Amino acid sequence: MKTINVPTAEQVSPESQEIFAQLTKRLGKVPNLYATIGYSGNALKGFLDFEATLNKGSFSAKEREAIALVVSEVNHCAYCSAAHTQAALKFRFTLEETLDFRRGTATDDKLRAIVQLAKAITETKGHPDAALVDNFYAAGFNEASLIELIGLVTVRIFTNYVFAATQIPVDYPAASELV
Repeated sequence: MKTINVPTAEQVSPESQEIFAQLTKRLGKVPNLYATIGYSGNALKGFLDFEATLNKGSFSAKEREAIALVVSEVNHCAYCSAAHTQAALKFRFTLEETLDFRRGTATDDKLRAIVQLAKAITETKGHPDAALVDNFYAAGFNEASLIELIGLVTVRIFTNYVFAATQIPVDYPAASELV
C-alpha cells in the first residue's frame, strides 16, 4: 500500500493553505489528520463546515466529545481516540469517564442514552435497536436531536476512515487501553 505522508502547507491547494492558517490560529497547529484531509481542499472545507454547523445544535461540547469517543472506539481509530480523550480532559471529564464513553456507557442517564445510541448507530451502520432510540427520547431528546446525533456520528466516521486508510502519525498522547 502506498504510504500517505502528512502534507506541508506548500503541498496543498491555496484553499487548504487558507484553512491551515485558520486552524493554526485557532488550535496553535494543524493536526496531522486535518492536514491529511487537506490534500482535498473541498473535503477539508466540507468536513469543517459540517462539523461547525452541527456544533451549534442540540448537544453540548461535552456531549459531542462523548459521541466522538464512542464512535472512534467502535471504529478502532487510535488517532481520534487520542485527540478526543485530550479534548474531553480539557472539558474536565475524568480519565475514567472517557474510558466509560469509549465502552458506550456513562453514569449520567442523559449521557448514557447518547453514547449507547451513538455506539449502536455506528455498530449497526444506522440500524440501532428501537429500545435505544426510545431511551434517547425518554432522556429528553427529540427528532432534531436524533438527526444531529446521526450527523455527529457521520462526522466522526469520516475522520476515523481517513485515519484507517492513511495511518498517518498520531500527534496526540495515546489514549489509554480499555480493560
